[in-house]
Amino acid sequence: MSLKVRRRIPELMDAPDLGEREHRLALVGLKRVNAISRSDAILWPTIQQLASQSSTRPLRILDLACGGGDVLCRLAARGMRAGVSLEIHGCDRSETALAASRELVESHELSNVELFSLDVQRERIPDDYDVIMCSLFLHHLDALEVVDLLHRMSQSTRQCLLANDLRRTTFGYLAAWVGCRLLTRSHIVHVDGPRSVAGAFSCEEIRDLAMKAGLSSIRLTTHWPQRFLLRWDRP
Repeated sequence: MSLKVRRRIPELMDAPDLGEREHRLALVGLKRVNAISRSDAILWPTIQQLASQSSTRPLRILDLACGGGDVLCRLAARGMRAGVSLEIHGCDRSETALAASRELVESHELSNVELFSLDVQRERIPDDYDVIMCSLFLHHLDALEVVDLLHRMSQSTRQCLLANDLRRTTFGYLAAWVGCRLLTRSHIVHVDGPRSVAGAFSCEEIRDLAMKAGLSSIRLTTHWPQRFLLRWDRP
């Protein structure tokens, strides 16, 4: 498969008729993938920096399309270990994902994490958060949808916008094909992993989309394994 041009193929995870059992198994698999790829570690340095500058109250963070909640739970755990005051909320349109997220939050006894239902493509993004972030969500969207989402995130955040996602590379595609099969038995993850990479954006493409969204002076950094982190700070 050529990866020079983005090929967005509908992912099984996004199917409206996806059964709860299959969805749950996929979320468990993605939790393992996120742990190995250290998604939370990509986001943590920025969050730690911003939290250290917010001495009078907890840094309020909203994770859009939070899925199974494992990334936000790991960020909350990092905050506790570092003695950093965070208030982390996650939202998703899937009740199955939210139920899995709540179970994970309860199992880790994280009192500073809350979850709620929100379809970020159709509903207003709350504007009372210091950081609005999304992790591995942009590649699910069309280019125009990415522009719209980034624009609305920038309009709503008090301080900072963060978007962590896949880069479309040959190595990333092969790593997804192999890694997803090693880390989980979920057929959905086996299929969706490589599809996610084929539907991801290059750094040049995401810069262009951010510009179209009205985001000037973005910071775009690359991270293992074949990820990027887009950061925009409110002037």
